[in-house]
Amino acid sequence: MTLDVVILAAGQGTRMRSTRPKVLHRLAGKPMVRHVLDTARGLEAERTHVVVGHGAEQVREALADCRVHFALQAEQQGTGHAVAQTLEALGEGRVLVLYGDVPLIRRETLVELLAHVDERHLGLLTVTLEDPAGYGRILRNAAGEVVAIVEHKDASETERAVRECNTGIMAMTAAQLRRWLPRLSADNTQGEYYLTDIIAMAAAEGVSIATAQPARPLEVEGVNNRAQMARLERAHQHDIAERLMAQGVALADPSRLDVRGRLTCGHDVEIDVGCVFEGEVELGEGVRIGPHCVIRDSHVGAESVIDSHSVLDGAVVAGRNRIGPFARLRPGSRLAVGARVGNFVETKNVEVGEGSKINHLSYVGDARLGHDVNVGAGTITCNYDGVNKHRTEIGDEAFIGSNTALVAPVSVGRGATVGAGSTISKDVADNALAVSRGRQVSKADWPRPTKRQEP
Repeated sequence: MTLDVVILAAGQGTRMRSTRPKVLHRLAGKPMVRHVLDTARGLEAERTHVVVGHGAEQVREALADCRVHFALQAEQQGTGHAVAQTLEALGEGRVLVLYGDVPLIRRETLVELLAHVDERHLGLLTVTLEDPAGYGRILRNAAGEVVAIVEHKDASETERAVRECNTGIMAMTAAQLRRWLPRLSADNTQGEYYLTDIIAMAAAEGVSIATAQPARPLEVEGVNNRAQMARLERAHQHDIAERLMAQGVALADPSRLDVRGRLTCGHDVEIDVGCVFEGEVELGEGVRIGPHCVIRDSHVGAESVIDSHSVLDGAVVAGRNRIGPFARLRPGSRLAVGARVGNFVETKNVEVGEGSKINHLSYVGDARLGHDVNVGAGTITCNYDGVNKHRTEIGDEAFIGSNTALVAPVSVGRGATVGAGSTISKDVADNALAVSRGRQVSKADWPRPTKRQEP
C-alpha cells in the first residue's frame, strides 16, 4: 500500500516570541521541520505534503530544495482543517500525519505504527506521561479499546486523571480521511476542527484503533517555547554523545558537545569540552581536539592535534598536523602530512606542503607552499588588490623571515630566503636572498623631546 506523509507546519508559535515560523527554529543546526522531513524520507513515502500557513513563504523558501507538495492553510482552524487542505493531493494508500515541531520522532516508531494500518485499522501513537497536563487523553472502553480522544481543555476531572495521552501522530487510509474529515465539527472550547475527533468516528464504524508507543516520551515532545527548544537540543546532543562514546570516542564531558550535522570518527579520537561540529566532519584515528574548537565541513587526518579555540571551515588536514591554539583555517585550506599552523594564524585557499610551518600571527591566502617551508611570525600574503585575488607561490624549503609582506602575484623560489621585515613584490629566484628594508639610521646621544610646560 502506498504512503503519503502529511507534515503540519502552519502554526505561528507565539510563545517562541519570534518573527520566524516556529518550525524553522533550529535544532542541532537544522530547522525542526527538516528533522521531520528526514525521518519521513526514511519511510520511502510516495508523496510528502507540508501544510504551511503562518510565514508560509519563509517555510517554502527554507524547503525549496526538498521534493514536497505544499498545501496552504490560510486560516489556522485546527489540525483537522490543516489535514483537509491536502485531501485533493493524496494518493489512495495510507496517510501518516506528523508535526513540524516534533523533531525527534524516530523512523522505527513510525514503521511500527504504520504496520497496523489498513481499511479496518487506524494507527494511533500514544504516550504515557507522569504529568499529562495539557495533552489530549485517550479514552478506552471496558474492553480496553480506544473509543475517543478528549482534549485537555474539554476533559472532565475523571478524564484528566488518565495518563495515556495523544501525541497527535496517527495513520489511516486516504479513503478513511476523505470519509471522516468533512464530518468534523468546531463545536468545542477552541472553536477548531480537531483531527483527533476522527477516532470516535472510526470507533463508531467498527474500525479498530491500533495503538503504539515511542521508546521514550522525548520522541513525541513538541516545541512551544524557548525552554522546550533548549531541552530537546540537549537531549538530542546527549543521544549523539552516547553514540559517539559507544563507537570509542573519548569525550571529556558529554554534556558539552554540539554536533550540528554529521560527525564521523576513527578509533581513539579525543574531544575536549565546548567543541562544535557543523556540516560534514570527519576525524581520523587518534585525532585530538582541544577545548572550544569549531570545525565545519572539514576532514582532519589521523594523529592530528587541533589545539584550543581553533576554527576549521572547509579545510582538509592530511594527518599528523598540529593546528592552533587560536588558529583559523578558512575554506580551501589544505594541509599536507606534518604541516603546522600555529597560534593566531589565518589561512584561506592555500596549500601547505608536507612539513611546512606557519607558526605565529600570520595570514596566508591564495597561496601554495612547497614542503618544509618556514613562514615567520607576522607574515602576510597581500593577495587582494581591491578588485581581484592574486596567488603567491613559495617553493620547497624556502625561509620567509618575520614581518614579511608578499605582494601577489609573486613567487619565492626553492630554497630561497626572505629577510625579516621585507616587502616582496618581485619574484625571488631559487636559493637567493631577498631583503627589502628602509636604511636604518642611528644618532648618538639624541635628546628625546620633553613635554612643553604650559604658562
